[in-house]
Amino acid sequence: MATTTPTRTVKCSNCERLNRVPAAAQGKPRCGHCKAFLPWIADATDDDFAEIAEQATIPVLVDLWAAWCGPCRMVSPALEQLANEKAGQLKLVKVDIDRAPKLAQRFSVQAVPTLMVMSRGEVIARQPGAAPVSALRRWVDGAIARISSDSRPGGN
Repeated sequence: MATTTPTRTVKCSNCERLNRVPAAAQGKPRCGHCKAFLPWIADATDDDFAEIAEQATIPVLVDLWAAWCGPCRMVSPALEQLANEKAGQLKLVKVDIDRAPKLAQRFSVQAVPTLMVMSRGEVIARQPGAAPVSALRRWVDGAIARISSDSRPGGN
């Protein structure tokens, strides 16, 4: 029996139409009406992290967080802002470590939030703790630039 991929309803920032965006899919989500890129935000667990995050075709910002963590709740809007700003360039995957203990162990999470940028399942950058959106934007931009330079001929 086939499983269904969870979806989120996202409002297009260009035409304001509502769109359903699956947690896992090929390519990049676009508005069904105006074709603008949509922010891609998904939740993942131990069971579906590989499909949702590691198999993504664009860089993934992973937020390893916990419901009881104040800094996690404070940084979440900044991460969602980045996902909106970088629609079509970045996927935000949120992992509640209390519901995904295997991932917390796999990534040696010792503090929350722990943020990672991944490309094709490989951790490119990692940062423990919350930060203002401007610092997070610089950090994410630097990680994406490294991914881009590594994928060019002659890149490492």
